[in-house]
Amino acid sequence: MGMFVRKERGSIRFIRKSHETIDWARSWKTTLFSLLEDVPNHYRHLVASISIDGTSATTLIVDSNTGQPLSKPLLYNESCPDALPLVKSIAPVNHTVCSASSTLCKLVSWWNSADSNKESATLLHQADWLLWFLHGKLGVSDYNNALKVGYDPEIDSYPPWLLAQPYSQLLPYVKAPGTSIGNLKEDIRSQFGFPNDCIACTGTTDSIAAFLAARATLPGQAVTSLGSTLAIKLLSSNRIDDARFGVYSHRLDNMWLVGGASNTGGAVLRQIFTDDQLENLSKQIDPMKTSPLDYYPLTSIGERFPEADPQMAPRLHPRPESDVEYLHGILESIARIEGKAYRLLKDLGASEVAEVLTAGGGSKNEKWTKIRERVLGLPVSRAIQTEAAYGAALLALKGAQS
Repeated sequence: MGMFVRKERGSIRFIRKSHETIDWARSWKTTLFSLLEDVPNHYRHLVASISIDGTSATTLIVDSNTGQPLSKPLLYNESCPDALPLVKSIAPVNHTVCSASSTLCKLVSWWNSADSNKESATLLHQADWLLWFLHGKLGVSDYNNALKVGYDPEIDSYPPWLLAQPYSQLLPYVKAPGTSIGNLKEDIRSQFGFPNDCIACTGTTDSIAAFLAARATLPGQAVTSLGSTLAIKLLSSNRIDDARFGVYSHRLDNMWLVGGASNTGGAVLRQIFTDDQLENLSKQIDPMKTSPLDYYPLTSIGERFPEADPQMAPRLHPRPESDVEYLHGILESIARIEGKAYRLLKDLGASEVAEVLTAGGGSKNEKWTKIRERVLGLPVSRAIQTEAAYGAALLALKGAQS
């Protein structure tokens, strides 16, 4: 969640617990109100605008009268393969929605299996639903979150092939990210002491918020997020969408944010090494030396980008006797996957990458940064701001200024 404060900007982020039986919707709502409560009293009267970022394709179907979920939320990484053939039959070839984890597949799966009253249902994304608690206008989203349900940000509307479907009645109204939805509800303002003119603004996805936080503004600038996975976003003059390779484009004002997310990344490292081992072993790596080891580090079977191969198996052998050499080989192999991803984007027609900013926990590893700089042949540096919540705060600022 991001807030714009008149005299200074600040941002807060959600902390999520991982547990199969958790009531996700309740936990998100509880966390939202807990964070609002944590805003220091002496800042509350200065808060001018609030925005929220949420995980892309995290989907809720809610009652259009009460806003209460009609079924459990479907998280970003949950798949609905039962709906994929139908979605592929109506969508253009290689469209972003042609993935079993897309928001549209989740909507179609719910539509085909739900027993509840479909006439009083609305689709919302995680950020949309949480913002509704603040502004009270049910059924509003942004074109970043709505991309994977089929919204076309280039024509700024849902395409005819989607509007022709019976479940299109569930689709939310879409605005640009960082657009004022309206003033906070009176009960929210009075409960937390926010000013009468404080507004709620449309949000965005986590990865877009992280890109905004990095303050990249020119075509060719890119942000690699080294978290549990490897996520890439490149600012491009051209829009590229190709589900064959897990590539899709978000609109960013008058440019395009092209990229994808690989299943490689920090989660693999944490399966093998402790944090202390990662820190100590990294210090012993010579980043200017090329590792002869060739791995494809994954936590389980399946890859999304730069190769969309659900059957790809992890490759982490042979393991040398030296843990320093092993870590070096893994870090360099992830860097090669990153390089392949940027070359793919160029081959598909995106602007050529000129500079890479890094966000996420992996951005702190200086030896890895030097390895990546050598492998990519590009200047690589850590973004000054690496928190997605800071990007949400910038959207709140945008809304307040307009």
